[in-house]
Amino acid sequence: MNIGNMGVIGVGATALLAGVAVLLAMVRYDLGPRARLERGGWWLLATALGTGMAAFAVKLGIILAVANLPGVLVDPLITRVQTAHPARAAGPSVATPGPRRYVWQRLPSAAPAPAPAPVAGAADYPWRALPEAAPAPAGNPTTPARVALGERLFFDRRLSRDGTVACASCHEVPGGGADGRPTSVGIDGRTGGRNAPTVWNAAFQAVLFWDGRAASLEEQARGPLVNPLEMGMPSLAAVEERVRQDGDYREAFTAAFGPGEPITIDRITAAIAAYERTLITPDAPYDRFVRGELDALTPAQLRGMALFQAVGCVLCHSGPNFSAASVFEPQAPLRIFPAFPTPYETRYGLTEDSGAAPPGSPRGSWRVPSLRNVALTGPWFHNGSVTELEEAVRLMANVQLGRTGHLLIWSAGDRVLREVDRPELGEREIGDLVAFLHALSSDRLAERTEGAGKTPPGAVSYPSAGAAPRAR
Repeated sequence: MNIGNMGVIGVGATALLAGVAVLLAMVRYDLGPRARLERGGWWLLATALGTGMAAFAVKLGIILAVANLPGVLVDPLITRVQTAHPARAAGPSVATPGPRRYVWQRLPSAAPAPAPAPVAGAADYPWRALPEAAPAPAGNPTTPARVALGERLFFDRRLSRDGTVACASCHEVPGGGADGRPTSVGIDGRTGGRNAPTVWNAAFQAVLFWDGRAASLEEQARGPLVNPLEMGMPSLAAVEERVRQDGDYREAFTAAFGPGEPITIDRITAAIAAYERTLITPDAPYDRFVRGELDALTPAQLRGMALFQAVGCVLCHSGPNFSAASVFEPQAPLRIFPAFPTPYETRYGLTEDSGAAPPGSPRGSWRVPSLRNVALTGPWFHNGSVTELEEAVRLMANVQLGRTGHLLIWSAGDRVLREVDRPELGEREIGDLVAFLHALSSDRLAERTEGAGKTPPGAVSYPSAGAAPRAR
């Protein structure tokens, strides 16, 4: 405890003792006689009036306790309060890099790592399979006509300014629903700053985009159309006019929304969202296991499933869609990332973009991504910086679960050098977790991607203008 804190204790204790003396004198010589209280009544009155001073003492104790906590523990808590995300312009957004606040030196481990201890809050976790159908808002039912129209719009490159980019350019439906690139390529070869999330099972997410700025599929579908780094249309009105120019679309819109209903951006995005709500994968080995097919998982996958729960992965990647940002339990869709300072954040540039956190924040704030089909959607993380799933798991164990190994950490914020030794996960644990993540892949998507090698970036065949969409 430093000298400043001792001074606070001295002043607080003096004030507390003085208050007690004054209170007792008031009760003994003034309030008690006026109220004609007996001696027992005096003590009861003094006790009742003294609760305020007791509260003062408790507050003083809390302030001193927080003031003496290590900065590495307090910093993430303070940052989390500041991560309510403001409204962002559509499209990838790269924040100004925050100051470098930590320096690390890795030390040799003193002893073999023990088996991971169970994390509080992860016990008795209820595993659930993905539903067979996605929920739809009352105003946009998933009808066959709307789905067919939305599929056609999803694959139509003419919705981009130069006719070269469709929704399916970055979200390849035949594969994992992403594009296999670190960051996506839009019109004129422009690249954004973020990795394309998968479109598969997006219908189960309560917020969309990496920073969670869209609250529905309908809202999300507007952004890429006018983003200058993606499809680049000058305005949403220009999108409407481009669609109206195709006579075949008029007939499809009539079938989807009724006769006499004009082609508007709201109906365009409603149709795209209706199609995306059909892109779900409840056919993973994990789902079959949870539904009662007890031999659906390999021994390694079953061990990985147990470890996924024990070390606390389920605290963020929870529910049937393996995301706390899902419609099943969207109480905390955004989380601090990275939560623990480690060398990984500089190695992979994890803090160069702060997501939903204020620009310049030392920690980012990001939507919890779904882990469904995660083995098919590399490279990983918001900047696509990690190319191996094993490394992605190892990184998450370090920066989110605190399994950092033996480190010296210099904190520039409070100018303190700390030594921490939190056992890392071993290679067998990493392998078992990776095996379990493969069990979250759709059987049919895995067959497509593995049968053809991995779907290379840009390998989707798009329909020609006016034709029904096809993918192969």
